Amino acid sequence: MNLEALCKEANLELYDSELVSENGKKIYRIYVMNPLNEKGERAGINLDDCARLSEILSPIFDVEPPVSGEYFLEVSSCGLERKLSKIEHFEKSINELVKITTNEKEKIEAKILSVENENINLQTLDNKKITLKFNDIKKARTFVEW
Repeated sequence: MNLEALCKEANLELYDSELVSENGKKIYRIYVMNPLNEKGERAGINLDDCARLSEILSPIFDVEPPVSGEYFLEVSSCGLERKLSKIEHFEKSINELVKITTNEKEKIEAKILSVENENINLQTLDNKKITLKFNDIKKARTFVEW
C-alpha cells in the first residue's frame, strides 16, 4: 500500500504519519497538506479534505491495516507551524519561515530558499544567505509572523 499515492488520489500531499498512544488508545495519524498551486502557494486543509482521504483509506485499511491490533485512524492538517524532522519536510516547506537549532546550539530564523541533496539553503531575516547540512540541524520548525 502506497500512502503517498492514496493521498494524491484525494488531491492531497502526504506530509507525515505516526503511530501514537493516547489515553490507552492507539492512533494512526496521517498529516497532509494541499499541493502547490500554479502560483507556488498552498491552500489550507479543511475538514472536507480530511474526510475525503479518510473515506479512501478506511476500506483499504479494513483489508490491509497499517498497524497491528485495534487503532483509530486520524487524518489531519500538518499545520502552519510544524516540526521539520526529515529532508522531505524541508523540501515541502520551501519559501516558508523556519526556526532552527543547530547541533552547536546556534539558533537561526530564516526563510527556506531551496534544498539540494543534504544542503538546506536559507535566507536569514537580516538577508544573509547561508547553507546548512541537514545532519547539522538538531531541531527545526516552521513559524508564521502574525
